[in-house]
Amino acid sequence: MKLLYFAWVRNKVGIAEENITLPDHVGDMAALLTWLRERNDGFADALSDMTAIRFAVNQEIAALDQPVTDDDEIALFPPMTG
Repeated sequence: MKLLYFAWVRNKVGIAEENITLPDHVGDMAALLTWLRERNDGFADALSDMTAIRFAVNQEIAALDQPVTDDDEIALFPPMTG
């Protein structure tokens, strides 16, 4: 899976992107976000308020129940205006 981090999310986690292999127990966005929060304090801080973050799976805005696989590209970013 390719993970992309934008704006202040990138600043808090300390990287712009990474490639990972999903743990067996991660099958949807909710589980992925929980797993990411557990990785370190930067992720925990960036993902602490789910109303302040949006995510896309393969360039489509997704919900927490969106299934995810190792073949997906996930983007995490703050809400946008404009």
